[in-house]
Amino acid sequence: MRLLVLQHIDCEHPGRLRDFLRADGVEWTAVELDEGEPIPPLEDFDAMWVMGGPMDVWDVEDCPWLVPEKRAIRRWVRELQRPFLGLCLGHQLLADALGGTCGPQRPPEIGVLAVDLTPEGRSDPIFRQMSDRQHALQWHSVQVAQPPDDAVVLASSPECRVQAMRVGPRAWSMQYHVEVEDDTVRNWGAIDAYREALESTLGPGSLDALAADADRAMVGFAADAEQLYRNFMAAAFD
Repeated sequence: MRLLVLQHIDCEHPGRLRDFLRADGVEWTAVELDEGEPIPPLEDFDAMWVMGGPMDVWDVEDCPWLVPEKRAIRRWVRELQRPFLGLCLGHQLLADALGGTCGPQRPPEIGVLAVDLTPEGRSDPIFRQMSDRQHALQWHSVQVAQPPDDAVVLASSPECRVQAMRVGPRAWSMQYHVEVEDDTVRNWGAIDAYREALESTLGPGSLDALAADADRAMVGFAADAEQLYRNFMAAAFD
């Protein structure tokens, strides 16, 4: 299997999911779009993951590479119909690329927060053997306001209706982060845009509190990450 990973900032990589890729001997290629790296021929890959980032889906003037990225996502899902996983910005880009819309998340969701599976989510293979309520790291001020017409909403929270969705048979995405590692919160807190969003939502000095919350939830994060990874591989390549 050959995996293409689209990244938008160096610190938002597959995180803990890299451990499972390594254990399974999966070849993966990271493309750092914000550094001008081109998207390689899509036909060379079997699956695509799209990670998070500090930019918004509509920031095409400051980040012109978003335009070919959306085009690649649309072609991947609609034409090639190959397995896709999007996280945070990747979730929003999937919606935007396929005819949905994104808008401001008010209030922003930042913290270790609960996400509830919908009835459709409880029966979807991506969440097989996972709890109906999961606690996950959230760090976003944009949400999917309207999913694509053929999307199925798989998870929600009180503040954000579309926490996870499936589009077609093999494209899944989550607004929250499943890839969290022990140092993720600290690494992201070193990025000005992330720290400013954190402190404007939770107050000055809130990074330490969020890191402590993540530490307490880390065992659950790790278990959910592995199960979701196994479910993706099984469902995507069934």
